[in-house]
Amino acid sequence: MTSDPTTESKTPIAAEPSSKLKALWENLQILVVALILALLVRAYVAEPRFIPSDSMVPTLEVGDRLVVEKISYHLHPPEFGDIVVFDPPPQLQRQGYKKDQAFIKRIIGQPGQTIEVKNGQVFVNDQPLQEPYIAESPSYIMKPALVPEGTFFVMGDNRNNSNDSHVWGFLPKDNIIGRAWLRFYPFDRWGKVRS
Repeated sequence: MTSDPTTESKTPIAAEPSSKLKALWENLQILVVALILALLVRAYVAEPRFIPSDSMVPTLEVGDRLVVEKISYHLHPPEFGDIVVFDPPPQLQRQGYKKDQAFIKRIIGQPGQTIEVKNGQVFVNDQPLQEPYIAESPSYIMKPALVPEGTFFVMGDNRNNSNDSHVWGFLPKDNIIGRAWLRFYPFDRWGKVRS
């Protein structure tokens, strides 16, 4: 008796993945690549930050959201007037601030400069600063201090309500995360952060 070839059992051939599974896999790959790129951008290029205090009023207000760019200080050192975001230096950590609790202040003194506060004014190398960006003149006195190499002297624009270098000392360059570049919220004050 000969067997009918149409009735013979056939070995099943493995089915190709369904188009839905293939699309899901492709989307997952895109998502992973996008996540990696976002993490790299945040670590090395720019990141968003939130202003929690009034130490930089009137330039920055509580609740402002900023983009902090991280590239420029690999090309040149921070400059006078730059508004920088930084990790608290050891002297602030000893006061109980967490290592990752970022601060934001304006650079007033660079390495080798002498900073002094007297008669309601800040002096750099015995020259009074013209500071239209501050909330009010400082109501304290600070004896002359020479800014050491590798550090900066930073102050809040709200001089009488700012925990800054006049209180805790010099900011090491290595603690600087980046420069405040763009305010993206609130929308009515959107724009570049002025130095």
